[in-house]
Amino acid sequence: MMNRELLKDKKRIVVKIGSSSLTHAETGSLNLEKMERLVRILTDLRNQGKEVILVTSGAIAVGRKALGLKDRPTERSIKQACAAVGQASLMMVYQKLFAEYNQTAAQILMTKYTMINDISRMNAQNTFGELFKMGVIPIVNENDTVSTDELDFGDNDTLSAIVTALVKGDLLILLSDIDGLYTDDPHTNKDAQLIPCVEEIDESLSHMAKSTTSNVGTGGMATKISAAKIATASGADMVISNGDNVRNINHIMTGKEIGTLFIAHKKQDFNILDYITTKQYQK
Repeated sequence: MMNRELLKDKKRIVVKIGSSSLTHAETGSLNLEKMERLVRILTDLRNQGKEVILVTSGAIAVGRKALGLKDRPTERSIKQACAAVGQASLMMVYQKLFAEYNQTAAQILMTKYTMINDISRMNAQNTFGELFKMGVIPIVNENDTVSTDELDFGDNDTLSAIVTALVKGDLLILLSDIDGLYTDDPHTNKDAQLIPCVEEIDESLSHMAKSTTSNVGTGGMATKISAAKIATASGADMVISNGDNVRNINHIMTGKEIGTLFIAHKKQDFNILDYITTKQYQK
């Protein structure tokens, strides 16, 4: 089992936060106090000399709230309209909060095509590299406004793992609505046990990862296991932790046993395209 103290030494960190962690459950509006705390923690990591990427959900949720839609839309055109409204509003909040701590943030919107096209993928990689050199924190989201069924990631768990692999990240932190990976669904089974560390991902884990659903987000535990496969194969450790308390980021970075740690198993022949299923679009 890995000594969690080693997480202190991670230099390039990707943090993913889901819609349910960013919004108030009662209203669907942004939880500004939590967002402010998240921004302060990420900026402080940057002040320590670490390179940080934030993969954020929330554009559709913010847009649907602004447009007065009660339920999460199912039609793609409506979701894309919500994303178009919500993405601008979400970034405006992030930019304002980061500016309060004198931290520059950048927006990067991606689709699966960004990754499967060699030129686009290289350009994205170069952009991240330049932003790191400039001390900027990139804020990444899927470009829901223009993505298609064939060319979307479907959830930001997968996107964050792909981004981690692209930038050769050291650590991926998934902030979720659950404490980590359990032996069963803790919402329905009171005897379910939290698994503190996963040294190897096998089929039994996939059976444990029963998908969960919410009115806000899209990713269940199954998507987090898929993300762990990508991140660990690329050479990054990954931690699933509860996003209710964004200070868990600090706890993880100081070596405390928070959430579930997936230990990196870098594949020598790792190819990011092997983990993107739309093969017919690869050029």
